[in-house]
Amino acid sequence: MSIAKRGRLYHLRRRVPRRYRRVEPRETVWISLHTDSETVATSKADRAWSQMIEAWEARLAGNSEDAEARYEAARDLARARGFRYLDAGNVAKLPVEDVVERVEAIPAPANQPDPVEAAALLGTVPKPRITVTKALELYWVLAKEKTLGKSEDQLRRWEAPRKKAVKNFVAVVGDKGIANITRDDMLDFRQHWLDRIEAGEVTANSANKDLIHLGDVLKTVSGWGFRSLWANCPSRKARS
Repeated sequence: MSIAKRGRLYHLRRRVPRRYRRVEPRETVWISLHTDSETVATSKADRAWSQMIEAWEARLAGNSEDAEARYEAARDLARARGFRYLDAGNVAKLPVEDVVERVEAIPAPANQPDPVEAAALLGTVPKPRITVTKALELYWVLAKEKTLGKSEDQLRRWEAPRKKAVKNFVAVVGDKGIANITRDDMLDFRQHWLDRIEAGEVTANSANKDLIHLGDVLKTVSGWGFRSLWANCPSRKARS
């Protein structure tokens, strides 16, 4: 690690590790320590290098094809650069000087702004949609208090019907983003259960339990208006 003055301020000079060559074209980086005091510069050097590593790691993740990984990487990268990640709409609402600060913080080697950095600081990485199967993953965390004190066997029996409800819905409707589920999707799923009830494959009570578990997952994760789409549940239809 080398600290030297460039102009009035001290900078940290280090070679770029091989791991980051894919996202950092420079062989050596100079990182400003924003001070003209050698003592202060020395105390800040380790933290500055750690932040640079964090930024490179976020940029590596930002090249991922996975939407969730890209979004989380954008948030991490913005934070590593000293900003809070905001979507493009909210960035546009910032005072002009704040927008300019973000723009100026985007590395531009050879006068070409880095696209991953630009997306992170200007908020153009879309928030990933939550699919029905992803909602179940999030549900385990959000509903953690419901499982406190349960034994391993009790936990397995508690999780099983919820997994089954999600699996059944995906088999009929598909693994849609929960924000894109329509009333027609719900009606198709309800009809699926009505058909099975009429065929004697399941009871109305079994169908209702499946719907209740699915509704609990979706409402817990998104507060989605599930109940209104099930005003006429299969058991009522079956009894009519």
